[in-house]
Amino acid sequence: MTTTYSGPARLILVDGACISGMASLSTNHRGGLNGWGGTFRPDEITTDLRNAVQGLQLELPYDRVGTVDVTGIRKLLATQVLMSLVGRGPAPF
Repeated sequence: MTTTYSGPARLILVDGACISGMASLSTNHRGGLNGWGGTFRPDEITTDLRNAVQGLQLELPYDRVGTVDVTGIRKLLATQVLMSLVGRGPAPF
């Protein structure tokens, strides 16, 4: 099973809006805890995206989908942000 993924993804907001971007994800198997998370860099920034926190879906190629929560948003450049994500349930990669 793959333990990392880096490539295109779509973040699906609670209202169904889709935001394309690039994801960098990995699993973490430390201390007997299984989980996954990483970052998402959206192609566009909207108010809804900035307010998104829980119950989001991250869709990877080949219709693989995982549930994620946003744990932080950091400004990279004037027009880019990097979102920190934590996955819930099985990793989609």
